[in-house]
Amino acid sequence: MLPELDFPPFAAKISQSATNQPLVWDGLRRKHVVLTPEEWVRQHVVHYLANHLGYPRGLLALERGLRYNKRQKRTDLLALDTAGNPLLLVECKAPTVAIGAAVTHQATTYNQEIGAPLLLLTNGLVHYCWRVNFETRTNERLPEVPTFAEATQG
Repeated sequence: MLPELDFPPFAAKISQSATNQPLVWDGLRRKHVVLTPEEWVRQHVVHYLANHLGYPRGLLALERGLRYNKRQKRTDLLALDTAGNPLLLVECKAPTVAIGAAVTHQATTYNQEIGAPLLLLTNGLVHYCWRVNFETRTNERLPEVPTFAEATQG
């Protein structure tokens, strides 16, 4: 049974693999992926950003690689602006994982490399969104995730 999350529901296409693993259709990657608790959150975030906040699907990148400390890492979700620059970095965790200091440190560390002005941390139940100013080295906690139009206004 999949947990209900604090995102609007969507019509998830769920199936089973030949080895009986649950799969979910990922419309961005155009393939079925293993339905882990973290993937359930990630799919909800994608649908929320695209269907409710106006982020163009073509500007959403899932599990994009980056190098940090000579190690290959992957971001959960990155929204780009219309010029192809990082706009919103999303770090997703399973609903059972608390959004605490370790998750915050991981996301902010990744964002030092990526440089997105918006950062969203979520486990599907609790969400934290910040506007990041790299010049002044300050963060502003936002009450909600900005729409694509709001995020690209400056």
